[in-house]
Amino acid sequence: MDQSFNMWFMLFLTGAAIYAFISEKHPMEVISIVLMTVLLLYGQIFPVIDESGTNQLSAQAILSGFSNPSLIAVMALLVMGQGMIHTDSLRFLTNLLVIENNKFAWVSILMILVFVMVLSAFMNNTPLVIIAIPIIQSLLHTTRMHGSTIMMSLSFVAILGGMTTLVGSSTNLLVSSSMEELGQSPLSFFDFTIPGSIMAAIGFVYVIFVLPGLLPKRGETIKEELGGAETEFVAELDIAQDSKLVGEIAEEGRFPSLKDLNVKLIQRAGQLILPPFTDQTIESGDILIVAATREALSSLLSKYPGYLLSDDDAEAIHGNDSNGTTEDEESESSTVLENAQTRVLAKIMVTPASRMVDMSIENTGLDKRFGVIVLGIRRRARVVRRRLGRIRLEAGDVLLVVGKDNNINSLRQNSDFIVLSGSKRDLPLLSKAPVALSIFLAVIASAALGFVSIPVAAFSGAAAMVGTGCLNLRQATRAIDRKIFLLVGSMLALGSALQATGGAEYIAGLILSVPHGDSPLFIAAVLFLIVAIATNVLTNNACAILFTPIAINIANDFGAVEGLDHSLTYIFALTVAFGANCSFASPIGYQTNLLVMGPGQYRFRDFVKAGTPLVLVIWITYIFIAKYYFGLS
Repeated sequence: MDQSFNMWFMLFLTGAAIYAFISEKHPMEVISIVLMTVLLLYGQIFPVIDESGTNQLSAQAILSGFSNPSLIAVMALLVMGQGMIHTDSLRFLTNLLVIENNKFAWVSILMILVFVMVLSAFMNNTPLVIIAIPIIQSLLHTTRMHGSTIMMSLSFVAILGGMTTLVGSSTNLLVSSSMEELGQSPLSFFDFTIPGSIMAAIGFVYVIFVLPGLLPKRGETIKEELGGAETEFVAELDIAQDSKLVGEIAEEGRFPSLKDLNVKLIQRAGQLILPPFTDQTIESGDILIVAATREALSSLLSKYPGYLLSDDDAEAIHGNDSNGTTEDEESESSTVLENAQTRVLAKIMVTPASRMVDMSIENTGLDKRFGVIVLGIRRRARVVRRRLGRIRLEAGDVLLVVGKDNNINSLRQNSDFIVLSGSKRDLPLLSKAPVALSIFLAVIASAALGFVSIPVAAFSGAAAMVGTGCLNLRQATRAIDRKIFLLVGSMLALGSALQATGGAEYIAGLILSVPHGDSPLFIAAVLFLIVAIATNVLTNNACAILFTPIAINIANDFGAVEGLDHSLTYIFALTVAFGANCSFASPIGYQTNLLVMGPGQYRFRDFVKAGTPLVLVIWITYIFIAKYYFGLS
């Protein structure tokens, strides 16, 4: 078959995959599996034979990405990060940064941001942000500061710190791995440190002094935000036969008894009734999907518990707390609902590694397992128009739950959720905390000093976490993010296919064909900007894998350049790594951005408004680094 057909097909497949990831119409895992299936079938039907007679799109070549050492290292680092969270081994360090005097709470916040940025150079960013979110929320609770002006800073400093070492970000590891697969020398532990530290320092100045002024001040203070002001959740009201709402008629599009609730739709016997609800009457059996603040839902629950909770829901929360001395079923039901008014409301966020991701709210069994009932859900800036129980959870979803105080507190120790509301609660140091910290330090030291390779060090550290009891096997496997595993494996396969069919070389030629394409400095600047844009609409890991072969091809086309301390291959590979780390302008570019969306009450446009200038700042900084540190001209 004509080689050009193979190349164009792979370019088309790459474009289709990118569109599918950006549109988010299907889960990332599904897209990755479909991509792998297409590549496997194509490689069998239309083999690409090299000079030695080997099919470069064989099943072994396509599936080899799943055994990639860097991918194994990324998964192992996730397990180690989970071990640090589970043993609470960083608690004593974060407690040292908290100043008891409330007047200096802002100093504590600043110190924690510095702490997160420094430590993110040596461990996975996601566990660090998970640890820091409740601490910063508690500190904000004592100040007049707005949570919406701080939480994005937490995510950004974690990303900036990850630029400074090879293990600081999975992006860096994957670029190094791709170089090795392409016959180049892999990057070393501290190759990122000097240029990465310069960009991180300048980015930190932006994050502290400029970023807060670009972000909206939603809610009066964090105290009100924790109380639920302005934040809207999607909730569900089931209209029972004896409900007081039956027969109520809408006036000017709103129902008088539900004036504080924004009714999004009414489901009636399979029929969907959408706004405006002119002269519409509520009937028995209707299901109302509404958007309301926590305060509005709390008020409704207090006055009319039966609107939001069935008797079974109330019983699930209180168990046998009712006095059991009722005279008949009617008074027993009344007692249960009266007791329901003493419940505690809380906001919990679904973590990226949660077992609940992709499960419907109905199937999570939160009522039976934890004694809490989901009243509402908030998902980024999107309005969910479907029955609450059928909504499939995504990482970053914020759930409004009701339950007894001790049940809410028990969720603080569950790695599936982060409890966002409530006062700071210091958990006692677990006995395995020193062990976990020692394993972490040993892994970092052995990898940094070159005693063993990073995959070996990370895998050994993960095994040690399980072997010493810091994690059990079930908890370790839960820490492995299947989305990252499938995404990286499929993108490695696609990258290999692009390289084998000449697609990477074709894209490299297009970049070199731009005006001033004979200048390495100009091409480095263009490559950085392209990758930085792509990483905010795709993902950082996918961009690292896709653009590394392109960067290598560009360097090969330039050939040797005199007067440089480093090869162009090395410089352009670092360019891809740093560009792929600029996941500041959208919440989907990096997991930590998703984590802070709920606590900060952010919308997609907030990241575009506040993150785009930071991308440009880092880009301009890198141009100076490329010119004066790497010597490009």
